[in-house]
Amino acid sequence: MDDEQQMGGAGARLADTARSVGQAAGRHARAALAWLDRVDPGTHRRIKGLRLVTAYGLAAALGALQDVTQHVPLGVSVGALAGGFALWASVSEARTTRFESSRDLVILCCAAAFGALLFAWFEAYFRGFGRGGVELILVTGAFLAGYLKRFGLTGAGVGSQLYIGELLAYGMDLTSGDSWAILLALLIGMLAAIVPRVLSGPAEHPVVLPALASEPAYGREAVSPALAMGLQAACGALVVVALNRTFGLAESAWAITACVYVVATSAVGTAERVRRRIYGTLVGVPIGIVCLPLAEHWPLIVWTLSAFGMIVYAMALPERYDIACGAFAFVLIVTLAASGIHSVSLLTARAWETLLGGALGLIASRVVFPLRVIKA
Repeated sequence: MDDEQQMGGAGARLADTARSVGQAAGRHARAALAWLDRVDPGTHRRIKGLRLVTAYGLAAALGALQDVTQHVPLGVSVGALAGGFALWASVSEARTTRFESSRDLVILCCAAAFGALLFAWFEAYFRGFGRGGVELILVTGAFLAGYLKRFGLTGAGVGSQLYIGELLAYGMDLTSGDSWAILLALLIGMLAAIVPRVLSGPAEHPVVLPALASEPAYGREAVSPALAMGLQAACGALVVVALNRTFGLAESAWAITACVYVVATSAVGTAERVRRRIYGTLVGVPIGIVCLPLAEHWPLIVWTLSAFGMIVYAMALPERYDIACGAFAFVLIVTLAASGIHSVSLLTARAWETLLGGALGLIASRVVFPLRVIKA
């Protein structure tokens, strides 16, 4: 009887523990859903986040088919390249109708492919300059990412995609012999980006970015805000290239990327974006590093968390840039680890060089044709 009573008591305690755990999990789940409703009350951005994940997954799957890649040079991941084209085109696209969205997605994917081709065609020439030479190609994309904002929403997306294409080609070490792989990735990327957008239809309410409402801070009337932003991003990128050539940065492209995307329509706006990017990076990177063991033993869980991170990223833009940066930093760390990159020192270098690029972007916004917001 004593043994039965002890077993019954242990069972009751186990049931109580399970009940407590279930109640705690329920509270956390309800809190998470409440947070999602506050950030995205109409679920519109959650739908876009799901579209981003679907576009990337579809492109990666199609690009991995042997029948598709049998004539592609060895060492070139068509799936990853197409996924990059489709993902970032979907991020930049912000139209309300299926036709306009599909049209812009085609334009944005073509811009990314052109950026990749530009890098592939000229990398051999710039590599002759030694360390930091090929990064000079990224400077052109940095300038266009800022300058093309003068042409509105589509222009801003095209400029960003040109830089993204160069960055993807840089990361994959593409050369002129890989041009066919880039064109194939373009076709796959366009298909993968358009299909989810057509299926999502009117369920999305895209966020429309405000028009440029800034002017030179010191009366330089000849310099337009778009030109100033392009020069600010390009000058910051040039400083990164110089630092890489002098001291040898492990991940200079990450610093250039941060410099490009913190430049805003005013010096004050840039400072705010830098602050939010720092907060997000300081939160997202450590969480990603903590999850590194999962990448080695449970990669499926890591890819699931990455998909959720991209949904949060889509939801947070553009108002909560800090949350978006934190989510994306987490996604980068865990996906790199899932892809076989487990070096904590390398991942840490990418984190601090991202912060370096943000700081250089802030300095450039204060020094190179600084802009101020036009008062109504």
